[in-house]
Amino acid sequence: MTSTFEILTVCTGNICRSPLADQVLRARLSDLPRVSVASAGVYSLAGSPMTPEAAALSAEFGGLGAEHHIARDLTPAIIDGAGLVFAMSRDHRRSIVEMRPRATRTTFTLREFARLSEGITDEELSDVAALPLDAVTERLAELVRAVTARRGLVERPLDPTDDDIVDPYRRSDAVYRESAAQLVPAAETAARVIRHAATLTTNATPAGTA
Repeated sequence: MTSTFEILTVCTGNICRSPLADQVLRARLSDLPRVSVASAGVYSLAGSPMTPEAAALSAEFGGLGAEHHIARDLTPAIIDGAGLVFAMSRDHRRSIVEMRPRATRTTFTLREFARLSEGITDEELSDVAALPLDAVTERLAELVRAVTARRGLVERPLDPTDDDIVDPYRRSDAVYRESAAQLVPAAETAARVIRHAATLTTNATPAGTA
């Protein structure tokens, strides 16, 4: 029970949305043992840093900034190494699953995962609670299964684009702000639920509460 549970965030160029999500999640989960976060792009600008706008937003929301990111290409091996994949849009999720069909049950858009996991009950996480506290990888794998099971139970948004995060690349500061306003709350919800699953005991507070 010593393996690491890897969380992967994915966008197009790996210089705006996915590194921001990576760094926000990493900041919120940094003290959680054996959990790692990384990012990649389906058409990455390999070797590039975050855009200055994304780096500034990362710093504002507790991330590490541009100097801690280098864009890289998404590969099947990277997908295979992740226990949970957060796509920034439905198109990215489609690209991931086309590359690795078996990833369909572990890949969500970030906003989709937040929507599905919001309010998840401890009863739904009973298989998580049954595992030892030091079995973090196994606990989070069970969480992913529980959230996947909610796909047919939680109402979908009327507008499917509500599961996407707008692409701010080469656009105004206002669009970067709009993108962050969609991304950061979803990342914070995801981090809260992940932390809850990693630390859940029979007397724990439900994941959907503050």
